[in-house]
Amino acid sequence: MEPAWRQQGRGRGRGQNTQDERPRPSQKEKAVPGRGGGGMRTDPGPDLPQAGAVQCKFEEIRRSNQAAAKRLVEIHVSSSSSSSSSDEEENEDGNQKEGQRGRILASTFTTYTDQTGGDASALTRTGQYVSELFQSGAVTCLICIASVRRTQAVWSCGGCFSLFHLPCIQKWARDSVFLVSSVTDEDFGQRDHPWPCPKCRTEYPPSSTPSRYTCYCGKLQDPPADPWLVPHSCGAVCQRQLKPSCGHTCLLLCHPGPCPPCPKMVSVSCLCGKAKPLPRRCSNKAWSCQQRCGRLLACQQHTCSEPCHSECAPCPRVSLQSCVCGRQKAERPCAGPRWTCAQVCGAPLSCGNHTCEQVCHDGVCPPCPRSLSRSCPCGKTRSSLPCTEEVPPCGDTCDRPLSCLKHTCSMRCHRGSCETCRQEVERECRCGKHRKKTACHKEYLCDSKCPKTRNCQRHQCRRKCCPGNCPPCDQSCGRTLGCRNHKCPSVCHQGSCYPCPETVEVRCSCGASVLVVPCGRERTTKPPRCKEACRCPPSCHHPSREPHRCHPGPCPPCRQLCLLPLPRCSHTCPQPCHDLVLVRSQQVQLAGPWEQPSEPAFMKKALPCPPCQVPIPTSCFGEHEVTPVPCCRQGPFSCGCPCGRPLACGNHHCSRKCHLVTDDDQVRPSGSSSQTDSAAAERLLCFQCEGCEEGCSRPRPPGCPHSCPRPCHPGDCPPCNQMIRQRCHCKISMLYVECTKLTAADAQLKVQLGSCGNQCPKELGCGHRCKQVCHPGVCEETCHQKVKLRCSCRRIRKEVPCSLSSQSSPQCDDVCREQRQRLSQLKEAELRAAEEEEQRRLQEELEAFEKRQQRGGRRNKRRRREEVDDEQERAARWRRRVLVVLVPLGGVLLSAAFYYLLSPA
Repeated sequence: MEPAWRQQGRGRGRGQNTQDERPRPSQKEKAVPGRGGGGMRTDPGPDLPQAGAVQCKFEEIRRSNQAAAKRLVEIHVSSSSSSSSSDEEENEDGNQKEGQRGRILASTFTTYTDQTGGDASALTRTGQYVSELFQSGAVTCLICIASVRRTQAVWSCGGCFSLFHLPCIQKWARDSVFLVSSVTDEDFGQRDHPWPCPKCRTEYPPSSTPSRYTCYCGKLQDPPADPWLVPHSCGAVCQRQLKPSCGHTCLLLCHPGPCPPCPKMVSVSCLCGKAKPLPRRCSNKAWSCQQRCGRLLACQQHTCSEPCHSECAPCPRVSLQSCVCGRQKAERPCAGPRWTCAQVCGAPLSCGNHTCEQVCHDGVCPPCPRSLSRSCPCGKTRSSLPCTEEVPPCGDTCDRPLSCLKHTCSMRCHRGSCETCRQEVERECRCGKHRKKTACHKEYLCDSKCPKTRNCQRHQCRRKCCPGNCPPCDQSCGRTLGCRNHKCPSVCHQGSCYPCPETVEVRCSCGASVLVVPCGRERTTKPPRCKEACRCPPSCHHPSREPHRCHPGPCPPCRQLCLLPLPRCSHTCPQPCHDLVLVRSQQVQLAGPWEQPSEPAFMKKALPCPPCQVPIPTSCFGEHEVTPVPCCRQGPFSCGCPCGRPLACGNHHCSRKCHLVTDDDQVRPSGSSSQTDSAAAERLLCFQCEGCEEGCSRPRPPGCPHSCPRPCHPGDCPPCNQMIRQRCHCKISMLYVECTKLTAADAQLKVQLGSCGNQCPKELGCGHRCKQVCHPGVCEETCHQKVKLRCSCRRIRKEVPCSLSSQSSPQCDDVCREQRQRLSQLKEAELRAAEEEEQRRLQEELEAFEKRQQRGGRRNKRRRREEVDDEQERAARWRRRVLVVLVPLGGVLLSAAFYYLLSPA
């Protein structure tokens, strides 16, 4: 961004205000029309009202320029100005980052809000975790009490979702395991002691100690720092299993904190399963229809009376129940129907010598345990003795394995436990370096000291006969802390040390205000605010500074007016003091909206006074307007409006910007004295108006769709010689006709030009093709095509025109009538023969039926009815067969006979 004194002089003849608008002369200015049409020219004489309006306009421009310069200086010196201006800049930056932060949050929650129709009420907790990551310093590691940055390796707890530095949580896990295991040395390094989370105390096994830096969903190892993604996120869909488990996965992008409830819609029935399934959210799919459950309880006697629920509770009622053996009865809850009394069974066993010693059991008593095959105490000899006798020792060597599991008992077979192993064996010490003969039940430990390095990677173990699981280092750390002032007092450890517990005082510039901060933070902590006045002397040409409060760093730049005399004019510099101005030496590009801007590098430099900006009223080259021009650029100028002079074509006007036009090699004198820069501008802008390059816009003849090929010209346009492509009247052929002939032709000539000369392809109402040449409109209905006509019996044939076919039809003669008569007589004879044959067959069947009736006179009525029905059915079937045979044979003859009888004589 350029300084204010460079922005004020932009534009030839115009001052730059905050809206980049060129000031116009007020309506009170009197003007007369000048050359070029619509131009404004001021009177050469003095005009006091006009001078007052120009002065008011100048004051308005000066105030706007001063305001822009003031804002620019505040931005440049914000890092070193007073605390109040720093807070305002931080608020402005926060507002700008808030929009970009909201867009990233919206993109993270897009897939979830699409599923829920825009409802983000369940994202409150997850959104809080994500929002804290964007605020620098909002997330703090609870172990080292330092801010978690987006470029540092972190680990997230699965219970409370707190973020910790990866080295911090690794050291915490090792220290926690050491503190628990160091209580006793017997199981040191052999048991897996869990370590807790520093915040929620969720326990993790030693195998779960984080060793890699992964994203929140665990898909990507060492995720890169992307400024457009959530910090420590891979940017992919989370896809972690939701809790409680429903079979669906998380739809958000990789995020910190807990996954929101499942937004999927599922169709589920009520808890009891009686109601119809309804669509509900998967995270809240359990619902009750409030109907009575009615399921049979576990007691198999009562039913559940509770409203709709998932699992029935135990039966709350009481009933009379028998014990397992059936000897006693008592009122007990239905929820526990099986109970045992305290009586011993006492029933005689199968051996007849002993009784059952079990308490209240069901079923048959077990066999006598002494009647089975028993062995001696050492187990080598088995014998089947009566249950009343004990098995004696066998007298052989015991040979049972001793507690060392390497040797056996050398005593004779005996009852009870064997003694301790007393054999001497060559044993290896715990570290494996030495061997020695000793009693088998004793452990051998040598005096060698372990040379391995402990977990601090600085000191040796020095433990006697160490098996390799060296204990953590117990010496003092002694390393320099992050404050660079003190040593670490903790036990020797691996990784970074804890912050320094000491405090340091930070004072303001004058020393009146004091702030106590942790040791090491004095280099990055801002001094406290002080209400005393600043005592630094001025560094510019002014005798004193503006009064302001005590502040850290250098004083803000002087905001008093410069007021030094300007060269080559009598005005003074109206700009703020610019003896020492902070100029940015390099541009620092931020990684994203959440990064804190580092302190930019500035250098103090004395800037010269800007050119004089006092406005002088001056008219433009075309005399369109009168504008106040800065004193340093006094002279004629171009206002930027179109020229407006008529061109040689007589149809258009000059569209170039306002320029100077020579008239007989003479330049029109301007209202002000010429200077070197104004003469150079006149030489550059002195040229003739442009030639007209637009196309001809005159109206075309009626019916011509083409434009004039010539550029803009005076007079009439030439005739159009282009070809027009159109279809003929029958819409089959494509014709090309000159545009001039088609637009100048009359109606008859247009019909000829639109005809292709071929036969018309249209069909008439009778179905024949039109015989005329390609023509417009509807075809004539008179058809001259020859057609053939026949009489009703199709014996006589005649050819007539198609248009007369409905008027003349041939009639049958005497020969046709004689043929129809013979056919009808033949048909009648066939029908009579068929009827006689049917009567004869029916008479025979009737006689046969009467004979059967005479032979069986006393049959029951039901059988006679069945026989009559069978006879009638057979008769009807026979008649149908006769008709099926006779109708196809006599169909032709019968139709001819009917036609002959019905036709006129």
